[in-house]
Amino acid sequence: MFSYIKGNLEYISEDAIIIDNGGIGFSIITSSNVLSKLPPLHSEVKILTYLQVKEDGLTLFGFLKEDELDLFKKLISISGIGPKGAISILSTLTTDELRMAILSEDSKAIAKANGIGARTAQRVIIDLKDKISIVPAGFSDEEIIESKNDASNSAVNDVVLALASLGYSNVDAMKAVKKVEGRDNMDVEQLLKAALKKM
Repeated sequence: MFSYIKGNLEYISEDAIIIDNGGIGFSIITSSNVLSKLPPLHSEVKILTYLQVKEDGLTLFGFLKEDELDLFKKLISISGIGPKGAISILSTLTTDELRMAILSEDSKAIAKANGIGARTAQRVIIDLKDKISIVPAGFSDEEIIESKNDASNSAVNDVVLALASLGYSNVDAMKAVKKVEGRDNMDVEQLLKAALKKM
């Protein structure tokens, strides 16, 4: 019914915004990641939307990019995950981080989302792993392969595994390693110490 709504951003709350379009205020639920990227109040904004139709009313969910909307639709296609659960996941992880978590089978990262348990997080991985084909921006093909291959002897993979054993998620561990300058020239011990400082 609504592909997008373009208008003035009139209100921002913890989980929703109101956009004035032609004198009508549209209340749109959105993720904290979207909220953090919004322009100032009273600026013009274009929000891609998904309309949920239920017996007790209509609810709009909003996104800034097609990528976010696409992953949202994939998430709500999974049994046990409704729109609010999908928004919770997209509030906890960016789209790139969610792809990384799915590809590296990191259920811990997904389970950090409010209302998402370990079983549901595992279901996200099982259901979406074959549907996620795009490598996340900022991660190379090699790093994705390394994060999936426990047998790899690379320093990067060893450090990610070491950080995971300390309780960090694969996504957080890989992000920390990516922040280390000159990591290609470090041994495991040096890289581990440097990555820990980035956590």
